[in-house]
Amino acid sequence: MIALIFWIALIVTLWVYMGYPLLLLLWRAVGRRPVVKAFQEPPVSIVLAMHNERDHVDAKMRNCFDLDYPASQLQVIVSLDAPTDGTDEALERWKRAGVVVVHSDVRKGKAGAINSAMLHATGDIVLFGDARQRLEPNALRELVANFSDPTVGVVSGELILLDQDGRESNEGVGMYWRYEKALRSMESDIRSVPGSTGAIYAIRRELFEPLPAGTILDDVLIPMRIVVSGKRAIFEPAARAYDHVTETPELEYAKKRRTLMGNYELLVRAPELLLPGRNPIFVQFVSHKVGRLIVPWCLVALLMSNLFLLHGFYLLSLAGQVLFYMFAAVGWMISRKRESAAALKVQSVSPMKVGE
Repeated sequence: MIALIFWIALIVTLWVYMGYPLLLLLWRAVGRRPVVKAFQEPPVSIVLAMHNERDHVDAKMRNCFDLDYPASQLQVIVSLDAPTDGTDEALERWKRAGVVVVHSDVRKGKAGAINSAMLHATGDIVLFGDARQRLEPNALRELVANFSDPTVGVVSGELILLDQDGRESNEGVGMYWRYEKALRSMESDIRSVPGSTGAIYAIRRELFEPLPAGTILDDVLIPMRIVVSGKRAIFEPAARAYDHVTETPELEYAKKRRTLMGNYELLVRAPELLLPGRNPIFVQFVSHKVGRLIVPWCLVALLMSNLFLLHGFYLLSLAGQVLFYMFAAVGWMISRKRESAAALKVQSVSPMKVGE
């Protein structure tokens, strides 16, 4: 029984991170489904949910109005979720530029803010985004061009994570994000991606359904509902948004924890996604989304069962796991030292030096 637990845990872990990507490579080679893309200019509504984003308001509004898209075909909606830092005041001058501001005095969460904004949306296409990320000028055009294909219901753009020097990150989170985007690209070529990038994704307005209160991952629930309805959710790498990598391991951990909780919540809110007959991308969803929920438990089972299997191959496996966790611990300590050194460097700069 212990050996069975070990091998099940190992096989599931290897499937999620190695077997599934290999399957996608083979699947795409024999079953690619290209999108019929044609540039067009239908009415578009940009929906931004904000809580306390005062410091990002002006940059985000300028970015929206600098997009290479006819102003007459563009509606910008900002849904305020009971801000307390003056975000509403920062938006006052943008109202005169035509921005529609929807204000709630009570915290509803992002899902509630999106629902309120969608009551005012008039565009055939709705672009969802966040306050921090900067979109390339051509991003909207690249997204919208895919909707000329009637099978497409959702288009996700590409988020580029930048390092401190302003270049695309190739380490840590940045490297993992590249791996994630490679999966999404293959899934898109086959049929659909099981979710979108929250910073930049667009849908046909007619396909939107109000989100349940408290929904954590709108960028997964909205696309998956549309996929279940029969439309495709695709990935468009030419539509780019830019953000910086998370500054500390603690912040990255908090983001990952929120994502995992959102995926657990998704299974409760949309259990039909676990039914092969209802979910047209069942294999992709289970391998990509559900698999990520199972793997941490598999790693625990793998280590615990290995402690009782101390012969032959199992000894090599245990040694490999111990080394893996040792390297992880060393990496964490190094990142902590870098953070401490950076903080001391900032504190050591005198007010006069800053003024200069």
